[in-house]
Amino acid sequence: MKRPGNKDAVASGPIDFADTPLARELADLTARRRALEGVQIRLPERTRIITVSNQKGGVGKTTSAVNLAAALADLGAYVLVIDLDPQGNASTALGVTHTADTPSVYDVLIDEFPLAEIVQTSPESDRLTCAPSTIHLAGAEIELVSQDSREHRLHTAIADYLIAADKAPDFIIIDCPPSLGLLTINAFTAADEVLIPIQCEYYALEGLSQLLGNVSMIQQHLNPRIHVSTIMLTMYDGRTRLAQQVAEEVRTHFPQQVLETVIPRSVRVSEAPSFGQTVIAYDGQSAGAIAYREAAVEIAQRDPTATRPATVNSAEYDERGV
Repeated sequence: MKRPGNKDAVASGPIDFADTPLARELADLTARRRALEGVQIRLPERTRIITVSNQKGGVGKTTSAVNLAAALADLGAYVLVIDLDPQGNASTALGVTHTADTPSVYDVLIDEFPLAEIVQTSPESDRLTCAPSTIHLAGAEIELVSQDSREHRLHTAIADYLIAADKAPDFIIIDCPPSLGLLTINAFTAADEVLIPIQCEYYALEGLSQLLGNVSMIQQHLNPRIHVSTIMLTMYDGRTRLAQQVAEEVRTHFPQQVLETVIPRSVRVSEAPSFGQTVIAYDGQSAGAIAYREAAVEIAQRDPTATRPATVNSAEYDERGV
């Protein structure tokens, strides 16, 4: 048997490290970072209220809400995050206090506290604020059942807040619990847009039709202006055929709503909340942070009315006073 020697090694030629998958990935990330430098977004003329919702847990809903908010604030927008999830994960990620005795969204919904009295500024940015959640919100679903105008309480609070504010936020992002109860209905009634994060796995598609059905019901009975404006693909792993198939299927069915940007699986994105930060503050140069910045730019540059339903019953809308 012939043993390979130096002659054989030389004959095979030197390895081109610049053409390896890792090198191509790093080059692509560097190019995307440069493209984001100096990007300016056009701020909306009126506050855009976006509900981030998916009744399936673990799809990156809260992660997307807080990182998009931080990215928009980093781009110069004033952003308010309303944490409507009793787990309070959005409040944790934004570094705001949400202990049991903290004035919170619960007080707004149940005791009609002014929203301005509970809003806290995130330590990440003066342009990023949060209406925190506390554990008391877990019982709000039951308490709201007997309340007057139970579906419109958040809408009324936001409307009063915007009227009284010296500087109204450019974006209000509402983080919903992973369910379709009264808290989520309040979020749908208060918002004009729904953003749906979809994990790039098969099971993530199963509950999508149910969610769209609920949005349609809210359109018909409570808020004719609500519509699914954005679908975001999360936890994307381009190395797997399944992720590519899920992405293709979602894009086929929702060509207008799906963002071009996909959010990759990222250790940095997962680590950031344990430090009370978004990934934008924790590691702004990571692949996850770059993806959320790109998604924020794409959302800000979109026409929010482009995917609005063609028919809106304005008479019913005015009659209900919402």
